[in-house]
Amino acid sequence: MKKEPLAILLGYFTNQTEIMEKILQEVKTTKPSGREKVSHLAYLLHNLYCALEDLFQEIAKTFENRIEDLSKYHRELLKRMQLDVPGIRPRVLSKESYLILDELRGFRHIFRHSYDYELAPDRVKSLKQKILTNWRYIERDLDIFIDFLQEAIKD
Repeated sequence: MKKEPLAILLGYFTNQTEIMEKILQEVKTTKPSGREKVSHLAYLLHNLYCALEDLFQEIAKTFENRIEDLSKYHRELLKRMQLDVPGIRPRVLSKESYLILDELRGFRHIFRHSYDYELAPDRVKSLKQKILTNWRYIERDLDIFIDFLQEAIKD
């Protein structure tokens, strides 16, 4: 594979990582007390997943480029990130990161598509805690993939 698309992807990683860090810092400091705060926290969790998904889309575009069943696009994109694609790229996510992000993906779907749905404060708080507790696994996985990109660019 040419180095240029990998270098562009690496730059995209840097940009998205900065965005995710900002969102994560706001997630950490947001105390969900009251309906507006719960809604704001839900919005931040939604944005965090969307920032990750944008990164996953760039990875897919760089390496494998298509998901056939568009009705399950978001689920399939996330599933693809846990696959090791021999001769093409290593997996992006471990099983533990995949499971955490799959729950966040499901929440993002509800948040985005259920206009008359009342957010359950306990669910939002629980998801916040789960993300904060397990974010290190996601960071670790992304760092490993960044190392892969850096090595591939050197070769």
